[in-house]
Amino acid sequence: MANILLVEDDPILGNSLQVFMKLKGYEVEWARDLRSAQAINREKPCDLVILDLGLPDGSGLSFCRQLREEGSRIPILILTAKTQEEDVVEGLNAGANDYIRKPFGNNELAARIRTALREPLLRDDQLRVGDLVIFPGQRKVQWQQNTVDLRRKEFDIFYLMAQNCGSVITRERLLQAIDSEGAILDRTLDSHLSHIRQSLKKAGVTSVRLSAVYGVGYKLETR
Repeated sequence: MANILLVEDDPILGNSLQVFMKLKGYEVEWARDLRSAQAINREKPCDLVILDLGLPDGSGLSFCRQLREEGSRIPILILTAKTQEEDVVEGLNAGANDYIRKPFGNNELAARIRTALREPLLRDDQLRVGDLVIFPGQRKVQWQQNTVDLRRKEFDIFYLMAQNCGSVITRERLLQAIDSEGAILDRTLDSHLSHIRQSLKKAGVTSVRLSAVYGVGYKLETR
């Protein structure tokens, strides 16, 4: 099920939204401020951002712009009060996909979430490897109804290997993919590769295999 990043500083509204979305079957990461939202996004990119604009440590618009400047195409849904029309326009110009005015009903929120999550799936920018579908803009790997849980750098590694499926990728090239170099970060690469394997197994993926080629590098191949 989709993972949603909720960025909302109001504890009552935030808790209410989190409970409702979890009841609908979504995984929810709740950030109370801009800094927390940025940290969560770095660690575990989500499928949708629900973003309040007025945050204690800055404007949600800066987070919206940051995501788009990084090349992310993750859907962004802005929460706004009825009197914030200028903020809505600015938010849409900053790259938000849609907005919802406070106060709003749960049915309206659920419908907008479904619409926002559906749009990226209709784009023809995904990469298929076996029966895996990779959405680069969302940094998402999908197998049937399951999402493979990959952190940001793990996705970068996996995406590079998927683009070169069947070919050996050297350790040096993989290190470049995560902006790393040196012996200590070599071990970090090993940790990332191990977690990728574990995540594929946890999601039930059996159609692809990530294997080491001794003395050369690693290879992703279909079975």
